Amino acid sequence: MKIILATQNRGKIRELQELLADENIEVLSLLDISNWEDVEENGETFADNAALKARAAVQKTGLIALADDSGLVVDALNGAPGVYSARYAGEPKDDERNNDKLLHQLESIPDDKRTARFRCALVIATPDGKEYLTEGTVEGLILRQRRGLDGFGYDPLFFVQDFARTMAELNVAQKNKLSHRAQAFRKAIPILQALKESQTLDT
Repeated sequence: MKIILATQNRGKIRELQELLADENIEVLSLLDISNWEDVEENGETFADNAALKARAAVQKTGLIALADDSGLVVDALNGAPGVYSARYAGEPKDDERNNDKLLHQLESIPDDKRTARFRCALVIATPDGKEYLTEGTVEGLILRQRRGLDGFGYDPLFFVQDFARTMAELNVAQKNKLSHRAQAFRKAIPILQALKESQTLDT
């Protein structure tokens, strides 16, 4: 069975390919599609945005499509930056400016109130109009200064208490095991297995 992951992010593509390596499911991506037009992500939630991208990929290819949307949710900021995580400090997207803005917004917030989580919503859309949602979450705290060099986005500020490190201080294996996206991808595997079986029965 062939599926398409609606992303051009090689890290995401490789992650899903590795998870599905033993499932006889071939993962294509937007890198394999010509004339792809980016979808305007104007949904109110991560799931809304993921669904917009998954539906567009189904329509373009006729394949079962997966798309994810994720971001940082900070309690003291009433859930911000949320769906605006990538462009929190405006366009063009810039991780450093986003982190600077986050630190500024939380300047007066005490350490024990700086709770936050990374959230990911993954939508699987099928050519016959069915949709499935999986989600992943990682809880943490926002530090007052950056730590670690291996992450991107808000990783240098996001402290994971179980590891006593920021996401940017974790190695790739640790991060892939606990990450919100890895959780959502793993939950998608039984859904994809069932879809593959139903395709086999239909042929």
